[in-house]
Amino acid sequence: RLVMHFILMILAIFIFGSELSARTYAYVVADARDGKIINSHNSRQIIHPASLTKMMTLYLAFDAIRYGRLKLDQKVIISKNAASEPPSKFWYKPGERVSIRYLIRASAIRSANDAATALGEAISGSEKIFISDMNKAAKKMGMNSTNFLNAHGLTEIGHYSTAKDMLILARRLMLDYPEYFNIFSRLETYASGKTIKNTNYKFLRQYNGASGIKTGYTNAAGHNLAASAKRDEKQLIGIIIGTSSSSERAKKMIGLFDNAFKAIPKRKKLSKLTPLNLAKSVQLER
Repeated sequence: RLVMHFILMILAIFIFGSELSARTYAYVVADARDGKIINSHNSRQIIHPASLTKMMTLYLAFDAIRYGRLKLDQKVIISKNAASEPPSKFWYKPGERVSIRYLIRASAIRSANDAATALGEAISGSEKIFISDMNKAAKKMGMNSTNFLNAHGLTEIGHYSTAKDMLILARRLMLDYPEYFNIFSRLETYASGKTIKNTNYKFLRQYNGASGIKTGYTNAAGHNLAASAKRDEKQLIGIIIGTSSSSERAKKMIGLFDNAFKAIPKRKKLSKLTPLNLAKSVQLER
């Protein structure tokens, strides 16, 4: 399996012309209502998604809850595998019982790697099966330049995506699960006895109409941001990859969104997305 992922990485570098050992600066902004791209730069280059990966983990969690495979107040036991994940983490202990609700909050707001792995194990039964489910979902969404190797986004050879693919995923979260999307707009929330602050605090506080969604950072990736905003009937979704700081990613996204809001029409019909039917395919293949 490791050899196969190494081959995939080499092919990705050859095909997309991206040197993954170095940071790539990329961005893409779209009208969230129909997905039409307004502005982009290097949006198809292979990049390290970092914790933007957790958007897929959360998408699959929402899918499992909607179709009855999980319940928000259901408690799961934290495995040694999940508890051993490197920071950023919630510092769960092996054997600790935690509700799905709190694992979702810790993953979305704190960007906790141990919570994301525990969530994946709860959804699919094991980390290995969950990674397979992540990649199946990515293909169904049309994320054809993405390969996941973990639930949290820490750097691994063979774990990659593009800004364009991350935009597809972020828009799916917004439109497919509006009942849960509000979690990404919270400046802080409560989970497992702690009040946790949103890692996307700067953008949410600074931008009028900000509504989410997720940050990411590793040394290899730089500072990444998936962001959304709504003003009256206008809605935007955007991805920035590879900035030098959390302040810079917020500042650059604000500039991109300011220009994009001026460029899009006030009224536009919402383009419905084709249902993925993940629950059915996951259950049948197991």
